[in-house]
Parts: sequence; C-alpha cells; structure tokens
Amino acid sequence: MDFDLSKPQKLLKESARALLARECGAGRVRELMETETAHDEGLWRALAEQGWTGLLVPEAQGGLGLGLVEMAAVAEEMGRACLPGAFLSTLFAAALVERAGSAEQRAKYLEPIAAGELKATVALLEESASWDADALKLEASRGGGGFNLKGRKLFVPDAGVADVLVCVARDGDSLVLLPVARGAEGVTVKPMPSMDATRKLYEVRFEGVSVAESYVLGADGDARGALQGASEVATAVLCAEMVGGMQWVLDTTVEYAKTRQQFGRPVGSFQAVQHMCADMLLMTESARSAAYYAAWALTERDPSARAAVSVAKAYCSDAYREVANRGVQVHGGIGFTWEHDLQLYYKRSKSSETLFGDATFHRERIARLVMSDE
Repeated sequence: MDFDLSKPQKLLKESARALLARECGAGRVRELMETETAHDEGLWRALAEQGWTGLLVPEAQGGLGLGLVEMAAVAEEMGRACLPGAFLSTLFAAALVERAGSAEQRAKYLEPIAAGELKATVALLEESASWDADALKLEASRGGGGFNLKGRKLFVPDAGVADVLVCVARDGDSLVLLPVARGAEGVTVKPMPSMDATRKLYEVRFEGVSVAESYVLGADGDARGALQGASEVATAVLCAEMVGGMQWVLDTTVEYAKTRQQFGRPVGSFQAVQHMCADMLLMTESARSAAYYAAWALTERDPSARAAVSVAKAYCSDAYREVANRGVQVHGGIGFTWEHDLQLYYKRSKSSETLFGDATFHRERIARLVMSDE
C-alpha cells in the first residue's frame, strides 16, 4: 500500500477540515449537546451537499462510490471537530443495507441516505452490552406473513432522530435484520444517560411491532455475515475519527505547553511535560497508521482485513484514552473544566473506546482469528 494519501485524498481531507471549521466550531458543538438529539438539520444538509452521506454508497444508488481510505480522511476531520449527530450511525446502517438488502431495498434506503434525506441507525445491543452477535437474545417471532418484535434494545445511538431503525433480532439460530420506522406503532424511544452528549443513546422498546417479510434484510440467509461486514466498515471509520480527536488533543496540548508560564518559563520546557507530549505524538501517529491500514485492507479485500480492523480498534481504544489523559495532565485543572474544550474530547474518547467493542473485545477477536488460521 502507499503510506501517504494521494493528491485527491489530501484535497478531500483539506476541504473537510475547512467545512467543519466553518460549520461545526466548538461553540456549535456545545449548542447541539444541549439539545435533545444533538442533530442540526442545517449541518446535516451541509454534509450531504458535500456528498459525505453517500461517500461509500455505490454510484448505482446515487452515492460517490469511493473507498474507505477516502472515508477515513473525512472521518479524521470529523473527529478533530468532534462532530455531533447521526453520521456514524447512518453510515453503519447504510453499510448493513448495502450488504444485506435486495436491489429494491438498496434503492429504497441507500438513495435517500446518499441524498441526505434519510437518517438511520442499528438497534443491536441488549442488557449484556456485548457486541458479539451470539449474545443477542431478542427473538423475532414469525407470524402474519412476517416477523413480530417484542422486547427492547439498549444504547441505540441516535434513535431519537433516525428515520429508520434496523433491529437485529434472533430467528432461532439465525439472525434477521428488521427495518422499523421510528414512528411505527409499538415503537417507543426513550433517552438514556451517556457520557458523550454529542452522541445521544436511547432505549428502544418494541411492543408487538410487525415487519412484513418483504421488508426483511438478509433474506439470502447471510444476515450474520452482513452484520459482521458492516460492523468492520463502521469500526474502521470510527478508528479514523478517533485519530482526528487525538490529533486535536495533541495540537492543543503542545500549544498550551508552549504558552503556559510556570516559574517564569513555559511548562513545555520541563522534561516531564516533553515526555508526555512525545508519548501523545507516538500514540497518535501509531493509531493513524493502524486506522488507515485497516481502511485500505477492507477496500482492497485483503485477507488480513478483519484482523487489521481489530488491531486498529484495540490500539485506538487505548491510545485515545491515554492521549486524552496526558492532555488533561499537561493542562492541569483547566483541562477538565466545562469552559475548556478538552473535556469534550476526553468524553468522546471514553464513549468511542467501547463503541463497536473495546480493546479487550478486539484482542480476543484477534486471538480467535489467529487460532482459526493455524
């Protein structure tokens, strides 16, 4: 692989940074955190007009049909801006539809997603909070020419603003993917407390919700494979986003160390502070290498892609937390006050650490992949 972005990819990254600086400054992020959904329709339209909502959507469904490296370049800038809202949730749902949907279903969902006219999310987690599909308990009972849902999903991101929720349920030993409109009869969406107010979490209850057979995704019988593939895409994009957050923390901390005076000299002149900044740089650059390799491997369908995604997520989960920790230490008390923006990234680091599986989850996954190859 080429270890540098191409000229078009660099231009895409630069344009993303310029747009987000203009449309999603820290003040706007704070305003959206105070709302019920952290969603802003004007900001969403701005993203859609750039083609980002359809960046990975095939051209046949109205998207740009680009690869994950291009998406990672944009996602890195989104992480740097601490972008609020349902972008990642919609991307995950779109990747799931692309892999599990029929031609009619892909047209039905992906075309409006690419146009920015539809937001979606995936209702996956339950009481165990495990990202392992084998941990799912919610049963979809057959009847009336389709499936009936009764139960609840927890920690569903952006369910309060998503137009469609793709519920992952169990049909015996198999999985089924059931698209449900947020306003459908029997669907109740309730906010849940979360550390990161830029990404709202919800409890979703299903009380006798019916989904017709023709609406079910994964009718080819490989719903589990589609879920795994979509999860890997979303995880790779999240890793790139985490890199952007790390870079913001690093840049902000180094600038603070240069200007903050203590004992008549900049705190950055003290060796202990220099060591922490050096550690932050090392972790940020290592995370960037892992994240972009995972994006490249998935795009190229490299045999090591699954392992590369888990390596990236395991490393980024730990690295973002540690970079944020060191950033707070260098800043001192002000680093964790509401007035300073560093606390926004610290909270994002903790929420992103567990999203799509924490480091322990992915290290275990790597071990299973290695064992299966022996």
